[in-house]
Amino acid sequence: MNTKLNKILIVEDDEVFAETITRTLSNRGYICRQAPNVEKAQTLIQSEAPDFAILDLNLNGESSLQLIPILRLISSQMRILVLTGYASIATAVEAIKLGADNYLAKPADTDEILAAMFADFKKSDSNSNEEPKLETMSVRRLEWEHIQRVLMENEGNVSATARQLNMHRRTLQRKLQKKPVLK
Repeated sequence: MNTKLNKILIVEDDEVFAETITRTLSNRGYICRQAPNVEKAQTLIQSEAPDFAILDLNLNGESSLQLIPILRLISSQMRILVLTGYASIATAVEAIKLGADNYLAKPADTDEILAAMFADFKKSDSNSNEEPKLETMSVRRLEWEHIQRVLMENEGNVSATARQLNMHRRTLQRKLQKKPVLK
């Protein structure tokens, strides 16, 4: 561990998960500060800039993606990891475009979080001669990805998304509440 880079901001609305990850990272020598929402996170950021940030994507209906540009203004060297229980290609792309270093689906343990925080997925391995392995997605996963993409295009507006998908709003809300199919 680099002792110069040891302050971690954890923005997580699940109190149990936040306490668990904070305790585990603290035991590994990191100084952790927690925020359950965007407003509290902004207050913590202003008082002391972190070296790392772990952001839960969905904070009780509020997106933590708005914190990424703020964190990038403070430090271009800061490592930013977005965690989510509702992973989709659309939100992963959006997080990376905004400046996140990595994106990880929950559930994730401390080792996976640290590996994702320190992995550099922005640099491609140009020396690799191996063909990337492509996995075919199931129809249910494709549907989830499509819904997420259209939802992002409509800036999170469920009614507009339902209209665009030609789907009843309540049906869409039920689909959004479910966790995505892994494959």
